[in-house]
Amino acid sequence: MKRMIYIILTETRTLLSRAIGLYTQEPMNHASIAFDESLFEMYSFGRLQLHNPLSGGFLREKAEAGLFERARCRIYRIAVSTHQYLKMKSKVRYMHANRNRYKYNFIGLFGVMLHKEVKRERAYFCSQFVATVLQRGGLEVRENPAFMTPACLTELTYVEPVYEGSLAHYLQDVRMPVEA
Repeated sequence: MKRMIYIILTETRTLLSRAIGLYTQEPMNHASIAFDESLFEMYSFGRLQLHNPLSGGFLREKAEAGLFERARCRIYRIAVSTHQYLKMKSKVRYMHANRNRYKYNFIGLFGVMLHKEVKRERAYFCSQFVATVLQRGGLEVRENPAFMTPACLTELTYVEPVYEGSLAHYLQDVRMPVEA
């Protein structure tokens, strides 16, 4: 039996996102992983406080709130076995239960630019986290997660594009579908 997980790339237009975009030349510079189509179970590494870009860490994101309210997005799905799904979800649930022990890997962003791995215990940036979770599920990521950008995630052979546009419109369609 196949299960679906979702990779969500967003364009939040924050100062950090725009700075990363100068390097990546991509508009979508934040990556999240979700275990449901409606994105109620969406996780990543990012801002812990809306107005403080330096307060980063692991979080369960609210796709309908904060920086996401006006965000554009690209959503991809990945078909996985139940075993892979449960392994990935278990890793994320463990991290969520211990979220105060994790931090945002700001220094790791410079490692991407220099192609030098910056190893920090329990520290990730968003796409590094998503790639690590995919690896945990036994999926090949072709590159060290420490060098993965959000765009790298879209180049994986097993990802299937689902949607591109306003995140708010996507949520409206999947959370409140129009009845025929």
